[in-house]
Amino acid sequence: MPLSNEARAVMAQINKKHGPGSVIVASTMPTVPRFTSGSLSLDVMLGGGWPANQWSEILGAESSGKSTIVHKTIAANQQRDPGFQTLWVAAEHYDVEWATALGVDVDRVAVYSTNAMEDAYTAMLRAAESRAFDAIVLDSYPALVADDEAEKDMDQATISAGARVTGRFFRKAGHATRRSLIERERPLLALIINQWRDQIGGWSPAGMTPKTSPGGKAKNYAYYTRLEASRTEWIDEKRPGGGSVRVGQVIKLKTIKSKSAPPQQVASIRFYFADSVTGIRKGEYDTAAELVTMGVLHGLIRLEGAWYKYGDHRWHGEKKMTAALQEDLDLQEQLAADVLGCLESGTA
Repeated sequence: MPLSNEARAVMAQINKKHGPGSVIVASTMPTVPRFTSGSLSLDVMLGGGWPANQWSEILGAESSGKSTIVHKTIAANQQRDPGFQTLWVAAEHYDVEWATALGVDVDRVAVYSTNAMEDAYTAMLRAAESRAFDAIVLDSYPALVADDEAEKDMDQATISAGARVTGRFFRKAGHATRRSLIERERPLLALIINQWRDQIGGWSPAGMTPKTSPGGKAKNYAYYTRLEASRTEWIDEKRPGGGSVRVGQVIKLKTIKSKSAPPQQVASIRFYFADSVTGIRKGEYDTAAELVTMGVLHGLIRLEGAWYKYGDHRWHGEKKMTAALQEDLDLQEQLAADVLGCLESGTA
């Protein structure tokens, strides 16, 4: 049943006072596309990709793959859109060579190097309001220093200074990232990298050390999506003559919070930080293996004994199918599109 005339009259009054499009019928709102993460399993876990015009957090322990996931996200969206531009707020060192190895076009990345919390947040708000950038990344929150802390001596306590500033930032960030409800505006990808800390004095029923993330609790309510990254295993390869070489790691990702997809979902990505004998290059995901896993999971790839069947294609064994996918980019794109199609149709 459509809205009543009385409801539409109130809408008209609000729009007259606050401007056209301040309140509209939900069914007329434009669909905002999502941003790919560069990983099919992660895109599915996120509900189709990173949400637009919202702030998302990726956190974990050191060397768990957080910055790698973000770099690969930027690279994947640059590949899709030649005009994709990023503001990278580097509270830590920005490694140009490593970003390039991960596929990032650094000519389309503006780097603001600062660990001053207020300055970093001000730059991020201005970038979001300007609509000049497609992505804003903060790497990373724990490296930021609030003015109150910077101005005091080492022996002077500054409790919750960063949390207070972060709370103010998110109260302003909603306005900066808001986009029109009636016009199609340039969407924004906003990512903040954080790191777990031990929660001193906390209690865990499992006997494990309880964890917390710096920045206070206000940010946890403000984030649209929160993602945890962890390393589950190393990828080692044997070499002729004996011995093995460590060439990668498996990055496990879990949604702690998601307002647009089921929470507590898990994805695993095989990431290579060195060249592999299988042909996977430094800085790449094992995309073919990921596609096979997702295809089987969603019933697109049928198993008949040792045979793998997808459409009119047929392979004897998983290794042969994976090898075929590595060589056929069109087949990769088709299978990925079919998996995402299952997500959109609600069959995923």
